[in-house]
Amino acid sequence: MKKPKLLIVVLFQNLGEEHPYYARNPAPPLPGILLAGLTPPELQVEVLHEMVRPINYATEADYIALSFMDYLAPHAYEVARRFRPQGKIVIGGGKFASTFPDEVQPHFDSILVGEAPTVWPTMVRDLLAGQLKPRYVADPAPSLENIPPPRYDLVESRYAVAIVTEATRSCPHPCTYCALNIRRTPFRMRPIPDVIRDLRNTRGVPWHKRKMAMILDNNLGGDLSYAKALLREIAKLRFWAVGTQFSIECLRDDEFVDLLAKARCRMAFIGMESLNDRSLHAVQKRQNRVEEYKEFFAKLHRRGILTFTGLMFALDEDTVEYYRRLPAMLDDVGNAVILSSIAIPIYGTPLHRHVVAEGRITDTDLSHYEGDHLVFRHPHMTPEEIFEAYQRVNRVFYSVRAIARRWARIIAMQVREESWPQYLLRLAVVSFVYLKLSIFQRHHAQVRVFAASGQALAQPPADGRPWKPACASLA
Repeated sequence: MKKPKLLIVVLFQNLGEEHPYYARNPAPPLPGILLAGLTPPELQVEVLHEMVRPINYATEADYIALSFMDYLAPHAYEVARRFRPQGKIVIGGGKFASTFPDEVQPHFDSILVGEAPTVWPTMVRDLLAGQLKPRYVADPAPSLENIPPPRYDLVESRYAVAIVTEATRSCPHPCTYCALNIRRTPFRMRPIPDVIRDLRNTRGVPWHKRKMAMILDNNLGGDLSYAKALLREIAKLRFWAVGTQFSIECLRDDEFVDLLAKARCRMAFIGMESLNDRSLHAVQKRQNRVEEYKEFFAKLHRRGILTFTGLMFALDEDTVEYYRRLPAMLDDVGNAVILSSIAIPIYGTPLHRHVVAEGRITDTDLSHYEGDHLVFRHPHMTPEEIFEAYQRVNRVFYSVRAIARRWARIIAMQVREESWPQYLLRLAVVSFVYLKLSIFQRHHAQVRVFAASGQALAQPPADGRPWKPACASLA
């Protein structure tokens, strides 16, 4: 008999499908292919990333699983409304469903609350038996042992990198804007042999894509002893390029940097967020020290590790003068690539509670809480001043001339520590990764940043009432 089919959709088009934005992200998110790896063999599985291709509403799949973040919830509800009248059973899950299950529940046949590994196989068995319950709830902080590897063979060919996994979950820092601090969970680590098994699980992956991988943790360096032990094992796999994410204080440890280089890390995402010390302190990102940025970024670049740094606009302590100087400051500290966004007071975070307490919410459209819209009143700057700075910094940083100048500077900084063939391979890979990331962010600036800024300034202000889930359980 033909197996029933499950279509797993990782949503992305939060502002509708009339004018879709297909990102040029080099690697897929983890949830879809991880869920596919957890799915029992009784089901045929397809994974669709809306980031790179549209949803097929004429699919022959019997069951639909939607993974979505908070700002994607309105879109998720619409997608479910289109599938359910066809007789499809639609399941919802992700961070937003886990945080606000009572809000999400009415839109789906069933929802998964919490982390999937210990719950999803039970959901599938009940689904196939016709006994699906409305809600399945995982333990708040389940064990990370024995999680099956993701299904890399289901990753679309548009992604340059197919191998993505995670080694840890949560983060020890209390940054007030972070969704991880809505309901904090302990920092947990997977067994290192399990992570290495994932990285070796390359069946169905083209040969050239077996040489690159991403570790998609929130903070790989949350436990430096563990991170160092893992990097020593990753070094043995002899990848061409590995990408990871960690908080900036890890770079005070020279051994950690040395092990990153030996593991052939070629990209490090770091939450720099601001070059304004007062803004960093205001959001309790006290692990960052602006005076260290230039030294730390150069330390990484010399070893062939590109810095991909978060940069937040509209933090409360920011000023017009700060933004006037920001392009020159970025050039001085030497970021390779920036991921810029407007500060988001995500519902339930300490930042959201602070902004609500001061009556500064101006936009209650949840789909605007994605980092390209300003949804609150800034204490010192007008929306026009913020969007002008947002556009100008992106335009200056991602001009063709600036991209070329940074590439030349980074290549000139390289320190050769290996044989000449290995060194030349490093230069080629660093150049490839740099151009991939720069093109992705330049494309995002042109298609999303500038368009969203213009649309936001053309819209009348909302009623100012903070968005609140219908059945919120958070104070």
